[in-house]
Amino acid sequence: MKETKKVESIPTWLPVVALALRNSDGHWMMQRRPLSKEHGGLWEFPGGKVEPGETPRTALVREIAEELGIRIQAKDLRAFAFGDSDDREDGGTIVVMLYSCDQWEGEPRSLEGGQIAWVPASRFRDLDMPPIDAELSRRLIQCEAA
Repeated sequence: MKETKKVESIPTWLPVVALALRNSDGHWMMQRRPLSKEHGGLWEFPGGKVEPGETPRTALVREIAEELGIRIQAKDLRAFAFGDSDDREDGGTIVVMLYSCDQWEGEPRSLEGGQIAWVPASRFRDLDMPPIDAELSRRLIQCEAA
């Protein structure tokens, strides 16, 4: 008789990409999450989930077009940092991969209902952010100070 293996309960993780988009004044694009979403009303780097079959860069190109209506190119994205957290409502882990970029086509505008703003890194601490974005913003400040 064949043995039946017990299926392990493996926690899942959610890959998310985010963009540290910098303008010519040295300010960074931040967006406020719609109130109806998890972490609603908090400020974050724009981005979103990596869909099955996508690479992080192609997911970020798609997400930024959907959220901000601008065109970025995968070749212009620079991997900057990542952060993770186990505080999702469903109990899973979220892993945010932050890329930086200072080139795009179009005028950024909010297409998903949240407010957007260009913020100097020195003002990040004034924004209420989800824990991962707060950590990533601290790393961005440290990088700028170096």
